[in-house]
Amino acid sequence: MAERESYTLTRDVNMITIPDGMVGILKKGETVTLYQALGNNYTVVTEQGYMVRIAGADADALGMEPHPSDALVSETTSEAVEQNCWEVMKTVYDPEIPVNIVDLGLVYSCEVTPAAEGLNDVHVRMTLTAPGCGMGPVIQSDVEKCIRALPGVAHVNVEVVLDPPWSRDMMSEVAQLQLGLL
Repeated sequence: MAERESYTLTRDVNMITIPDGMVGILKKGETVTLYQALGNNYTVVTEQGYMVRIAGADADALGMEPHPSDALVSETTSEAVEQNCWEVMKTVYDPEIPVNIVDLGLVYSCEVTPAAEGLNDVHVRMTLTAPGCGMGPVIQSDVEKCIRALPGVAHVNVEVVLDPPWSRDMMSEVAQLQLGLL
């Protein structure tokens, strides 16, 4: 098993505990061990053994740089906005699973409707791997934030639904391969 890298925080950072979603602060000088760096967030383990998530905006505290998204188009047609939505949703990860939420099969639909000149409303229907997932509101917020930041988006509604319930059968073949399920 490969040894994981440790980092000493260069400043205080906000964090979210996994799996319950509680917020807190990691202090400057604390050492954390990187568990995964996927999408635009970092999952780390603290010196006390807690797994927490650090937002990509705080990457500098780990001595890293945020991950830019290269696959976006600048057009604001409904089709282009929908394409961009799917691309940015692929940068959102459940902090415990090294597969993005699209390949995990958590996103059921993304509907883009023209609103005003050059603007569109976006409605996403998604689910969670488990109904009581403490990180559910965090993942929902991540999806909303990344879509809201896209050009041509006026309003975003991310609806979490539990019917149909998620199952491993909803995962893409790529995700199943990544997790060793095939």
